[in-house]
Amino acid sequence: MNARTCTKALALLFALFALTTHAQTTSTGSGQATSTGSEPALSSSKGQAYPSRPVRVLVPLAAGGGMDAVTRSLALSLADLLGQSVVVDNRPGAGSHVALEILASAAPDGHTLMMLSATTVIHPLLYSSRFDIVRDFVPVSQVTAQGYVLVAHPSLPVKSALDLVKYARANPGKLNYSSSGIGSPIHMTTELFQVATGTQMVHIPYKGMGAAYADLVGGRINFSFATIISSQVHINGGRLRALAVTPAKRTPALPDTPTLGEAGVPGVVVVNWYGLVAPNGTPKNITDRVAAETIKAVRLPEMTKRLVADGSEGVGTTPAEFSAHIRAEHAQWGRVIKQAGIRGE
Repeated sequence: MNARTCTKALALLFALFALTTHAQTTSTGSGQATSTGSEPALSSSKGQAYPSRPVRVLVPLAAGGGMDAVTRSLALSLADLLGQSVVVDNRPGAGSHVALEILASAAPDGHTLMMLSATTVIHPLLYSSRFDIVRDFVPVSQVTAQGYVLVAHPSLPVKSALDLVKYARANPGKLNYSSSGIGSPIHMTTELFQVATGTQMVHIPYKGMGAAYADLVGGRINFSFATIISSQVHINGGRLRALAVTPAKRTPALPDTPTLGEAGVPGVVVVNWYGLVAPNGTPKNITDRVAAETIKAVRLPEMTKRLVADGSEGVGTTPAEFSAHIRAEHAQWGRVIKQAGIRGE
């Protein structure tokens, strides 16, 4: 091959390379990666597609509880919807502060999230905390809502919630109740119950409802509000008597148990909840994406079935809606703490 022929061949190769590069750039939108899933790829603040690696969801409680079960169920659905693994990381301790510290120091890129409940909102109202959920973090989506059931030991001479109120009024300070700790939603629900009914009962706090159930079933504790999932086995076995549920409407998991309003005790409507938050500074397009996929996840038939069996229901909200919900919860429990004169210990 002579020099002239070689030069022409090289020129042709360079021209073909330039045309190919231009076509690829045009088809992918200035060279950005495209998603193979149902949703277009999002970019983080560094320009990387989201999610670009596994997503971690912190749980501020030990494995095996209600929040853990809901989070693991959600993680399975989100993994399919986001196209990345979603890992549950249990970090219990210090009223959620162990998990909050990790979240606060995580990169604000949507790859670290945290599941929380009303406990995380109530705790700073009773104890010194450097965190404010709405100020220091980004609410993403309320995932579920679940009520409590008022249960009593069968030896207590009451058959309804109104019977309990009458008995407590006739015997002030003689009945005791359990909770999973001072400032826990179960404790606060019972305090609201006492404020609304004008009753006085003795609080016996435990480090968790597992230990509380041993004394409740054994008759050493008179009554308690409890999660439906944890109390059903004792209700069905006749070891505890279900008196009423705390939501505004009956729950499918206990269809024959009236609401407190139906049972003659108005003014006490409590719905616990679980929701996702992200580090402060997480881009809005990422929190919107996670919220949208969460809404889809909680409406999937399999997840809906699991939630209903546990006495919960899927919610799924936008970040703005969840932010408003957290603020409302903060105000409600702040009023209860003031009215009941509760102090952290």
